[in-house]
Amino acid sequence: MPTSTRREPIGVSIPNTSTDELEFITRVFEHEANAILDIAKGVDERYTRAIDLIVKTADAGGTVIVSGLGKSGHIGAKISATMASLGITSHAVHPTEAAHGDLGRFRKNDLAICLSHSGETDELVALASILRQDKLPIIAITRGPKDGKESSLQRLADVTLEVGVTEEAGDGSYLAPTSSTTGALAIGDALALAVARRRAFTNEDFHARHPGGTLGSLLKPVSELIRFHAGTNLPIAEETATVAQALTDASQVVRRPGALLVVNGAGTLSGIFTDSDLRRLILRDPGELHKPIGEVMTRGPKALSIDALTRDAVAMFREYRADEIPIVDSELRPVGLLDVQDLIAMKLVEDES
Repeated sequence: MPTSTRREPIGVSIPNTSTDELEFITRVFEHEANAILDIAKGVDERYTRAIDLIVKTADAGGTVIVSGLGKSGHIGAKISATMASLGITSHAVHPTEAAHGDLGRFRKNDLAICLSHSGETDELVALASILRQDKLPIIAITRGPKDGKESSLQRLADVTLEVGVTEEAGDGSYLAPTSSTTGALAIGDALALAVARRRAFTNEDFHARHPGGTLGSLLKPVSELIRFHAGTNLPIAEETATVAQALTDASQVVRRPGALLVVNGAGTLSGIFTDSDLRRLILRDPGELHKPIGEVMTRGPKALSIDALTRDAVAMFREYRADEIPIVDSELRPVGLLDVQDLIAMKLVEDES
């Protein structure tokens, strides 16, 4: 039987060692990163004009329709999804399908973002020509002029944002769109974020559009997570009460948390006394049970406002490794306690016990 032989692609050097391969991958990352840095150097008033057009469209209730063919189409779909996440009504349209019925999706108050690296993609240029006749604003994302000449798409667009990439990643041995699509995606992300910033889009707005998954969970207010509430199942002790008295009062609560919150004479949070504090106290000197809890508590615990988001609680847990986080109102009076087990159950932090 004939033996198979490994064929080396024409013009491509196959690495002989893992070191060569890792160095190649590093160069790919550097090439794509440099492509974005070069785009950043060319930021000018064209971006402001593009943002103006998108904001005008969004504020008028119009839709940002994004179109591209092949890899540009995939990038366009992601740009459209990002805009939708940030409160900008948007969807992607295939340029070929547009000529077979999808043109009905375009309305007079819409805007088109057209992606073509060369700026000469026939289907996209045809679509842009029709939209130009209908007086819809067009933002083009292309390579930019070649040999000093504007592309067909650039001539039809109101604003052209240039990717500028002339060579893809891979040491010049590969023609597959890599650095160029990375650059186009970065431009789309920048536009979406700048428009959201101009329109004062908030994290609360983002949460309303992402109620599920980790993102949605992180943007929930902590008030939705609290299981232990002051006045019901969360013991509150005064600084002057002895540890024994505070524990006796806390024993009246069924399924209490693993900590007592302590307040001063004004009713504001002054400390926390955890089950771990109790174990250390008893091992040190059981007689300290008769001391005022204000003398043995952890004073000035880290706390969160009732208006905080779950992501703030996750950040506090990771920084301070606290198992219980007091929740206070605007006057620093305790209103609840967030148990880290609630965050672990939501898979937002890992159980490190």
